[in-house]
Amino acid sequence: MEISVRDFQVQVLEALAAAERGERVAITRDGQVIAELNSAKGSASARNSSDLGEARERLDIARTAAGLDKIVLHSPLDEIWRQQFDDPAFSRAALGLPEDWTPPA
Repeated sequence: MEISVRDFQVQVLEALAAAERGERVAITRDGQVIAELNSAKGSASARNSSDLGEARERLDIARTAAGLDKIVLHSPLDEIWRQQFDDPAFSRAALGLPEDWTPPA
């Protein structure tokens, strides 16, 4: 996925979801890639605390480039995603299933 800084500011959740799925997300300014998002899942080196520190630094650079460093989040995004995706009602709504639907036994 390639996305401009302007679009990234609007679609940050979609870009993070794409990266989490394992897609490479390239953030561009004037057609030039200025930052990339990649999933930390599945990468043994990403679990290393020093690598996580480097990843956080790169994310801070990307957030600053996109102008997101000025936006204060009221709760961590990971927690919001976890709450939504762990909620069966959210999954049913996302899949267009009726409220009384249950998986076959």
